[in-house]
Amino acid sequence: MTTQSSTTDNTSIVAAAFAALTETGDVDAVARVLTEDFVHHRPDSTSSDRAEWLAAVRRSREHIADMQVEILHVLSDGDHVMLHSRRRLPAGPEITVVDIMRFEQGRIAEAWELIEPAKEAEAHLTWWA
Repeated sequence: MTTQSSTTDNTSIVAAAFAALTETGDVDAVARVLTEDFVHHRPDSTSSDRAEWLAAVRRSREHIADMQVEILHVLSDGDHVMLHSRRRLPAGPEITVVDIMRFEQGRIAEAWELIEPAKEAEAHLTWWA
């Protein structure tokens, strides 16, 4: 398999799993594309293993079903895929999310998630001042 076809396959895997999760709440669609030793990293420097992360997603399934998701970008480079989206819950703030996933042998082995409430973005643009 060439790097280009591998990159395309990885992008397709992310798009299909994310669509199944956000459109139907199918957590198993995501579970099937994770390695057994999958690790999920959060911005606060905490991490969760596959079982912990899937349990957290299952607990939030009812909120995921109500969430509006706008995919802004899906970018890939070798064994990494980045998903940039805007998400809205009916009773919550609009958030901007960047998910970065690293693949091993066609499955997601590691993921990083960055979340920022859209209303706070302007304040965060002046951190260097």
